[in-house]
Amino acid sequence: MGDKIPRPTDAELAILNVLWLRGPSTVREVHDALSSTHDTGYTTVLKLLQIMTDKGLVDRDESARAHVYKTRYSEQRTQRQLLGDLIDRAFRGSPAQLVMQALSATRASAEELTAIRQLLERMEGDAK
Repeated sequence: MGDKIPRPTDAELAILNVLWLRGPSTVREVHDALSSTHDTGYTTVLKLLQIMTDKGLVDRDESARAHVYKTRYSEQRTQRQLLGDLIDRAFRGSPAQLVMQALSATRASAEELTAIRQLLERMEGDAK
């Protein structure tokens, strides 16, 4: 998987979700997107983006007056690393335990169950 991605805090993950959805954005754009679901001030978003730049979670384009931030790592890569950490810490390294707990805790839609079955069939085919 390459270099290990710094683990984002919950607040940083909320910002990453905005950037993954919107693409490269200014602090104002991130703040506006977050303000509908989070009570976060502009200066807090600015400070978090500065910290995230220092941690290597985002890159900052300083060529314009309003700096533009973009994620350094894809959503999928970040999710996989966070999931791997969770499996190791909470499920003793067992992906099966994680899946069983996830499916028993939250009702999956018919479409999600179909996608899960297809993934399992593909994985079984690869294992043969």
